[in-house]
Amino acid sequence: MDRRGSMFRRASLAAAVAVALPLALAGCGGSSGGSSGGDPKTIRVLDYYNNEPDKGVYTKVLDACAKTAGLTIQREAVPGDTLIQKVLQQSSSRTLPDVLMLDNPDLQQIAATGALSPLSDYGLTADGYVDGVAKASTYQGKLYGLQPVTNTIALFYNKDILTKAGVQPPKTWDELKAAAKKLTKGKQYGIAFSAPANYEGTWQFLPFMWSNGGDEKNIATPETAAALQFWVDLVKDGSASKSVVGWTQADANDQFSAGNAAMEINGPWQFPVLAKNPSLKYGVVPIPTPKAGGTAIAPLGGETWTVPNTGNKDRQKNAAKIVQCLNTDENQLALATQRQTIPTKTALQGSFVAENPSMAAFSELVKNARARTGELGADWPKAATKIYTAVQSALTGSATPEKALQQAQNG
Repeated sequence: MDRRGSMFRRASLAAAVAVALPLALAGCGGSSGGSSGGDPKTIRVLDYYNNEPDKGVYTKVLDACAKTAGLTIQREAVPGDTLIQKVLQQSSSRTLPDVLMLDNPDLQQIAATGALSPLSDYGLTADGYVDGVAKASTYQGKLYGLQPVTNTIALFYNKDILTKAGVQPPKTWDELKAAAKKLTKGKQYGIAFSAPANYEGTWQFLPFMWSNGGDEKNIATPETAAALQFWVDLVKDGSASKSVVGWTQADANDQFSAGNAAMEINGPWQFPVLAKNPSLKYGVVPIPTPKAGGTAIAPLGGETWTVPNTGNKDRQKNAAKIVQCLNTDENQLALATQRQTIPTKTALQGSFVAENPSMAAFSELVKNARARTGELGADWPKAATKIYTAVQSALTGSATPEKALQQAQNG
């Protein structure tokens, strides 16, 4: 999940990669073309951190990594919704960058084209990384990317509103439903979430589907239907606004920040936004599970760093040094702290949470979180589209959850 939602705007471009990129590579005789020349110590980097503070954060760490390795960085940061198109253009002109950052669900589609170099060629592994993170950067058994930080979503709650109502942060679906109902009053909804007809809607629904045993390989199951019915019930009884079908995560957060929602499903990238309302006191807990003692399974977001096949073996080796440097313990902790994200190495979780207690719920969720491409690989976008299509149909009352899921699965 891109921290500010750009992955959802890139959906149509990403879906075209599996067809367009192989054709572009084939048309130029493979990926070992024009980008293979030049000084092997000058490393071209392409990413989508084009806004502050992320742009500055990564400029600093990339430059530091280059200095350590005796290299020079030439960086291009583009808007998130143009990155995949940029990759297509560069593959066609044989000017792929030496280091390419990808939203983690996009990696397998790009790796399938042969555009990326396995990191094992440079002695890099994902040993010690959160399992789901490693799977997101793996294609057909080979590791193609390393991801220094990740993120996911959890349940935010307004401390003052819950305390006044005598409500404890919910841990189960029954508790969440009861709390949301009790906290709904006047213009105040019990809970806000995002359910638009795009990947963002799928992203928000996944913790409910997965935690109840649902599976993206076939969404027309009783487990997924029960999860979708849970969402439908929240909207039907007025605990959640009917407008959730059009809300982005930023919209849901605006409702929460303004006190129009007592709880919300969202991610740590909202911390800086919520800080603008100093009167707001809130806490964060894992997303409630269907039953007490259950395991919450959330999706993993974040970006992975890869080494494209440029044909210049010396530059590729130097590019791998940059990827490795971005993933040192020191840089994982620094990036996680500065960007409200979570380090991806398991051994770093304890020290990170000790220094950043507001991230405790997210760190806990990451331990069991799943890669969206973990089961279907490059076919994930098809399943994601089926999921948000069914969610829209059920929440708008066009079909029952069971029927909506069947229609989407078979459509």
